[in-house]
Amino acid sequence: MRLNRLLRTLADNQVGASTVEYGMILAFIVLAILAVLRGFAGETVSMWDNVATRSSEAMSKN
Repeated sequence: MRLNRLLRTLADNQVGASTVEYGMILAFIVLAILAVLRGFAGETVSMWDNVATRSSEAMSKN
């Protein structure tokens, strides 16, 4: 009897489901932020590589 009541109580509990849903939403937001940051990081590295190359070229001309 106790086990049936416990299982029924757990099945009717909606708090855990909401927590899982919020956790999944948060995980998707974090993944989106990481994807955007990875894109910006690639552009930033290529920009600084370009600056370094042009600086080296300008210094070697003198």
